[in-house]
Order: sequence, then structure tokens, then C-alpha cells
Amino acid sequence: MSLDVEVAADGVRVPLSRERVAELARAALRAEGVRDATLSIAFVPAAAIARINARHLGHRGPTDVISFPIAAVAGGPRGGDIYIAPEVARTNARRHGAGVREEIARLVVHAVLHVLGHDHPEGEARTTSPMWRRQEALLRRHQGAWRA
Repeated sequence: MSLDVEVAADGVRVPLSRERVAELARAALRAEGVRDATLSIAFVPAAAIARINARHLGHRGPTDVISFPIAAVAGGPRGGDIYIAPEVARTNARRHGAGVREEIARLVVHAVLHVLGHDHPEGEARTTSPMWRRQEALLRRHQGAWRA
């Protein structure tokens, strides 16, 4: 049993180290009771996430995070691929009055929860949903992974 998290940030500036991102993802997995998982987290430019968004979700333009769960084989590890656009996260952080490190950490936890099957409504109800409340609780609990 292992929690394997690979982090790539080729060509983009990320305010958290790869080790801190992996640590935060593993902490979220453990908090959700997952003991065997494989995650890939890629930090990509806004143009790249816009292409992923259009190709796989049919949406136009860039977004901050996209996650794709990988169906687990019975008894096998859970997993998924996560794409985060730091440039979009920076814009959102400014808009919401949050620091960019906090926003990146929020997106990591958010995406891990999506990979594990959590979901939330769109619009205003998003920030009061059970998934959002769980995300924020995990973010507070693991502040050391992104505040240092």
C-alpha cells in the first residue's frame, strides 16, 4: 500500500514546491481513508488547460483546475490525473482576497476530493456544499504544507 503522487511543473511558475504539493495531496488522501493511490499533478499554462477544458469537458477558455479520476480495478489503487493552471489560480486568488499559495493548496485538495468521487453544485451553492466544507477543513488542518 502506498500513496504515490507525482508532481510536474514544466514551464510554469508555482509558488509551492513539488514536495509540498505532493505532501498536501497525500494528507488529503489519508484524511479520506485512502491508503493505496496513484496521482499525477501537472501544473500547466492557461492555454494548455484551456485546450484540456475544450477537448474533454466541452467548455471554452481556461479554468483553474481539472481532475480526471482513473477507475480503480478491484483491490487496486485509486488514482487520477490533475491539471492546475497557476496563472488562473493567481487571478482567482486576487479576486477572492486569498494568497496564491493558499489558492494553489485549495485547488490541490479540491482536485483530490474530485478524484475520490466528491462533487459540488455550480453557482452560489458551491461554497456551502459538503464537498466545499470538507475541502476547507482539510486545508485548515494541513496549513503547514502550504504556509511555510
